[in-house]
Amino acid sequence: MGSAKESTLIRFKTEIVKLKKEVGALYLACKRKDVSIYVKIAAALVVGYALSPIDLIPDFIPVLGYLDDMILLPLGIWLVVKMIPKPIMEACRKQAEEIFTSKKPVSYIAGSVIILIWIGLLAAIAARVVY
Repeated sequence: MGSAKESTLIRFKTEIVKLKKEVGALYLACKRKDVSIYVKIAAALVVGYALSPIDLIPDFIPVLGYLDDMILLPLGIWLVVKMIPKPIMEACRKQAEEIFTSKKPVSYIAGSVIILIWIGLLAAIAARVVY
């Protein structure tokens, strides 16, 4: 039985590594001139969210806290990857493999946007409670 758990854990870790590489490739795609502005915006949102130290749904909330990490983020990555032409994405993946094996970029702008969203939500809730 332990073998099945170990196998599942190994597959899970492998998938996480793949997602990290995809985020790096999307980051590089954002900087390319041959990617449309709409795809760049979508990619920047996904990359910013992936690299943000703050989650839209905090991890301490039971079950829902990991929903974004397990479903929303991979779904966002998948959707943006589908919007980028395959040759461009392959070039970005290859470049990401070389660049991002040792250090990942941090998006302070995306973190700030997430903080502002949470402040707005809390202000809206507080306004409803007060009035």
